[in-house]
Amino acid sequence: MAEAVYTQIADDLRAQIAAGTLRPGDDVPTEAELAERWRTSRGPIRNALAALRTDGLIETSRGRPARVVARKANQAVDVSVPFTRWARQLGVTPGAQTQELSLRRAGTRAAALGVSPDDTIVSVVRLRLLDGRPTMLERLFYTEAVGRRLFDVDLDTVSITEYLAAQGHPIVGLQHEIDAVAADEQDAALLRVPLGTPILRLSRISRDADGLIFEASEDRYLSDFVRFTVAASGISTDGHYMRAVGG
Repeated sequence: MAEAVYTQIADDLRAQIAAGTLRPGDDVPTEAELAERWRTSRGPIRNALAALRTDGLIETSRGRPARVVARKANQAVDVSVPFTRWARQLGVTPGAQTQELSLRRAGTRAAALGVSPDDTIVSVVRLRLLDGRPTMLERLFYTEAVGRRLFDVDLDTVSITEYLAAQGHPIVGLQHEIDAVAADEQDAALLRVPLGTPILRLSRISRDADGLIFEASEDRYLSDFVRFTVAASGISTDGHYMRAVGG
């Protein structure tokens, strides 16, 4: 019975948050208020609040009521999901504003792409938006043969990953690396944050069916909106986490 009560309380609070009755920054009713409203003990109330905290809907701290927080979009990094498809799965509208599409010498990007520093590559910089809000800045680098196909399409209206897959260049293997960096001048200007703001960087190396690298990218996300999740296959016998599934 107690489990059913806490589930009902959690669902009711979720509905209030979804409807905007409780907005980010608002205090959730206190444990005492909720207990009186639901005519139950503090135990189910605490379980309900714990469930909302796990969902990323509220934050709690000692000595003050729980507070509603802006929900972050989860981005799995153990699989490759195009930004456009991921946004639609979240129920929000994806957007893109291309800042650069150019041919350039590989230079310092040569090692990541497995080419010579003097080889020509294709460089793309795109600002990605969720419901019109700047969310992520893409810096994409392609081997010339693959990247030249991007000059034939409006990059503001397509998923590059899905477009290239349709052109015979699907991502079959990939390697991800996550770290935090300080926003540089371009990041700050396009993502509308102060210079030096900590942002999440997801670096990716993409391979084709033959195992050849054709894309190296850096996606820079605002940590206020996005958090990364990884599904691991288990723990090895020596106690270390095993490689992420699909990594």
